Amino acid sequence: MQRFTISLDDTLAAQFDALIATTGYVDRSEAVRDLIRGQLGDAHLEASKAPLCVATLNYVYDHHDKTVTERVLSLQHDHHDLVVTSLHTHLDHDHCLETVVLRGPTPAISAFSQMLVALRGVRHGNIHIVPLGESGHKHTHSHLPGDGKKHGHSHDHFKPIS
Repeated sequence: MQRFTISLDDTLAAQFDALIATTGYVDRSEAVRDLIRGQLGDAHLEASKAPLCVATLNYVYDHHDKTVTERVLSLQHDHHDLVVTSLHTHLDHDHCLETVVLRGPTPAISAFSQMLVALRGVRHGNIHIVPLGESGHKHTHSHLPGDGKKHGHSHDHFKPIS
């Protein structure tokens, strides 16, 4: 682990300490590490160095408008290769929050998210993207299904870029 020192003016240091206290960080070091990780991830995304990502897409809509529900579900089904799962939460009598977990090519995830948030009736949409890089670890699974013949598949593992 490397150590480095930074200087902050008193006002900025006080604001940073207040942020740390409200977000639950134990100390400044962990908060700074998370800020750096976030900036590095953003830089990878902007430079297209992260061809793959995982993401959460959050949005609110009025569930009484059945056409928005149909549009959202149709778009999710059209992109079933990107949608891992979704969570539906009732906020009040009229509004629902959905969180969709996505995984796939970063450009496709970004395009899908923009299309969904732009749908008529969807409000307060935002996305959080975590860029992925290859872990260099590949392995194979094999199993005996009901037919008694050995089947297998191999896949790459990916890890968050930090």
